[in-house]
Amino acid sequence: MTVPSPTAVDGSRLSAKQLARRQRVIEVALLLGAEGGYEAVHMREVADRSDVSLGTIYRYFGSKDHLLVAGLSEWTAQLQTRLARRPARGDAPVDQLVDVLRRASRALEQQPNLTAALIKALGSADPLVAAAAVNVRGQISAMAEPILAELAPEEIEEIVGVLRHVWYSAMMIWASGRSGISAIGDDLERATRLLLAAHPALCLSSARTAAGS
Repeated sequence: MTVPSPTAVDGSRLSAKQLARRQRVIEVALLLGAEGGYEAVHMREVADRSDVSLGTIYRYFGSKDHLLVAGLSEWTAQLQTRLARRPARGDAPVDQLVDVLRRASRALEQQPNLTAALIKALGSADPLVAAAAVNVRGQISAMAEPILAELAPEEIEEIVGVLRHVWYSAMMIWASGRSGISAIGDDLERATRLLLAAHPALCLSSARTAAGS
């Protein structure tokens, strides 16, 4: 699934300079979220720190929640880049997918304030948030597709869809104080192994698969 290029709130395309300015705004918002959580992300403060006018910021993002979820998309894109440099580890596809999800979970564990801010933003009813969340879903699918390549596209989407729900549910439970943050990764691994157990070939190492052929 291809993730579309960012646009302004009105749907117009952004120039290279505008994209760079938008990126700077996102980086400042993520930094503020990491420092003090959701309440620390004030649009005026973002404008001051990024040296971008408040009016311009609202051309790119309709709300603070929209900005934060766009930041989540940027964070996921960075994970994709790291994954390209250092591919998923594991002898079997199930282990490789667990490795990808564990990396993402560890990144969340290292930034609990930002994680809480992103969770709150994802719960917004803002339609722009829903649209930005679609990009995040596409990025997650793009990371899983090469690992699950032997499955049909609709099967991959179903598996990734369930894992997204588990991920969001685990984050919400953590945010409510009912679990430790490390439970996010544990729940994702458990769900991954249960889902892929229905596809035995994905649970075998390449060496065992070759030996049996």
